[in-house]
Amino acid sequence: MGRADPEEGQLPAPVKPPDGGWGWIVLLGCFVITGFSYAFPKAVSVYFKELMKDFHVGYSDTAWISSIMLAMLYGTGPVCSIMVNQFGCRPVMLIGGLLASSGMILASFTTNIIELYLTAGVLTGLGMALNFQPSLIMLGTYFDKRRPLANGLAAAGSPVFLSSLSPLGQVLLEKFGWRGGFLIMGGLLLNCCTCGAVMRPLDMGMKRKMEKAQDKYEAKEMLPIGGKSEEGISTTDGTKKAKKAKKKPKKGKKLLDFSIFSNRGFIIYTISKFILVLGLFVPPILLVNYAKDTGVPDTEAAFLLSIIGFIDIFARPACGMVAGLKWVRPHVAYLFSFAMLFNGLTDICSARASNYTGLVIFCVFFGISYGMVGALQFEVLMAIVGSQKFSSAIGLVLLIEAFAVLIGPPSAGRLVDALKNYEVIFYLAGSEVVLSAVFLAMATYCCLNQGKKKEPPPEKNPSTGGGSDTEEAESDVQEAEEHSSDNHQPAHSTDNAMVAASEEANHVAEEQSGEGGGCPEGDGEVLARDSCSADQTVERDSF
Repeated sequence: MGRADPEEGQLPAPVKPPDGGWGWIVLLGCFVITGFSYAFPKAVSVYFKELMKDFHVGYSDTAWISSIMLAMLYGTGPVCSIMVNQFGCRPVMLIGGLLASSGMILASFTTNIIELYLTAGVLTGLGMALNFQPSLIMLGTYFDKRRPLANGLAAAGSPVFLSSLSPLGQVLLEKFGWRGGFLIMGGLLLNCCTCGAVMRPLDMGMKRKMEKAQDKYEAKEMLPIGGKSEEGISTTDGTKKAKKAKKKPKKGKKLLDFSIFSNRGFIIYTISKFILVLGLFVPPILLVNYAKDTGVPDTEAAFLLSIIGFIDIFARPACGMVAGLKWVRPHVAYLFSFAMLFNGLTDICSARASNYTGLVIFCVFFGISYGMVGALQFEVLMAIVGSQKFSSAIGLVLLIEAFAVLIGPPSAGRLVDALKNYEVIFYLAGSEVVLSAVFLAMATYCCLNQGKKKEPPPEKNPSTGGGSDTEEAESDVQEAEEHSSDNHQPAHSTDNAMVAASEEANHVAEEQSGEGGGCPEGDGEVLARDSCSADQTVERDSF
């Protein structure tokens, strides 16, 4: 009696995501990392005018700084996956924080635009990439039942940091110049190291404690049996060897698991995400210039982006809460399709907005739909591939998205220069987003759900579930309990139990002599005889 203490010979609790506890600290770190990763490339744009004056370059030359940061964030996904699978999340994030900070610090001493590309662009972008991907992996490790909510709260870091870093950058520029601003920004990025330090590994430490406690449990239960202490110790040794034999295949862990391409759900998600990124970022990039061309003053035009960011802050956590509902979570892919459809129709319907009121209405609906997409994109991917393969999956998805990022917005800018018409661009971007939504919904229904209906229903087995990581951990503990119960009989038995056992044995012998059936003989195995006699009775009744 009392609490389950491994030292007292009790079985330890199953290894499962805590869905809270230290996980909230991990969520806070992921919130900060997401904010820096998405908002920092945009916030740097406040320094572009001063850079143009000092280095005597054009706007397109300075804009390459943000483009290189985003390209590194998306394009280095497989590299991040390999490093995470090899070294773990915490060391990779610590290195990433140092790279991101050193990139901005070195950028404050540069003398030409090429050096800025290499420092602020490559180094800082690579550092943020090494922080962003591992933080999402750790978030999926610590949360299972509350994972949709956790993803929504972490995704809210992007609009929160965007609304704060841009004004902060403007203040730093006015007081310290762009060099002092870059230096201070580099110091702020050192917080990524703090966020990496709190990403404490969960699985390995818990599994080791569980195995040690399990060995002690088996040994203490076997040793009191008279004359069988040596047998109990040898059984424990055999159990350890069996566990080591099971662990041997895990040593050859793949650095980048390409087997996820055999998952039809992953293929469907990747194609739809590529089409989505082609048009998703085009409206917010062109919105300010579009408003200015319709006669909106500069200050009011810039305020439109603030409206999108403010709505986005509340839309992401709210969508995460909705996605976590029991009747919604099994169909989260369809909710993601609805979010994309909502966003695409918003672009199409606002293409003819000709006044400031219409643009404000567009920003409200775009902020809601954009926040829904941001909150659900990684939750859907985790649900498709699982937490074990998520590190490889997100790296490959980000690499594919990098090509879409390099194709979509630049192509839209060239069309604006050629056609001098923003209406066509909004129609085109909205159509691409709607196409991705329709493709994801139809492919999920036709290829995945129909395929499941054709497959025969699996046999119900409580120890082999196909659910979440929590169920798998519980099944491991159940197997350990069954193994320990099979290797030894209880040390204490009552006289009544012995009498009942002898009567049951006589009953089984009479049935065997009458039916001619056999039952495996054992040394006092009452449970086996019970099950055998019951089976024979059922067979006799059926005939």
